[in-house]
Amino acid sequence: MRIYIIGNDGITLCREPPTALNDGEIAVASNEELHAAPLSGKRLLALWNALPSVEKRRKVGDHNALIDQLWSAIELLPDPEPQSDEKRRSKQEAVIAMLRRPEGATVDDVVSATGWQRHTVRGVFSGTLKKKLGLTLASAKEERGRVYRIAEPASV
Repeated sequence: MRIYIIGNDGITLCREPPTALNDGEIAVASNEELHAAPLSGKRLLALWNALPSVEKRRKVGDHNALIDQLWSAIELLPDPEPQSDEKRRSKQEAVIAMLRRPEGATVDDVVSATGWQRHTVRGVFSGTLKKKLGLTLASAKEERGRVYRIAEPASV
């Protein structure tokens, strides 16, 4: 179901009815609801002129005709991108995953993956991972440079 939230900053398309509306917002799901909504001519004109690819107007003219045209135009708005249930992984989580791999990661590997500067990566290793999260980092000099890994805690 397509529900349109008419606010002070324009029209937003929603997939589900909102749980609450802010002051001045109106939710409509049909042309009839749009006709019944308390919209002044000035606000209708502003909504119309805010739509992409419409010929801008200076006068309302026929109030009901403008509402019909507005409804036709907003129905052509693209659907919003579906909200992903899966939260995007943070850079910190990506770094920890890299360090848990058997091959570990070099500072340059982490720089390439995150876009951080080398000194930031070293700061994350010592500050965030070691001090804040209490992870034990092991490093070893290998052919490709100094490789860091998260050391598994020793079994007691």
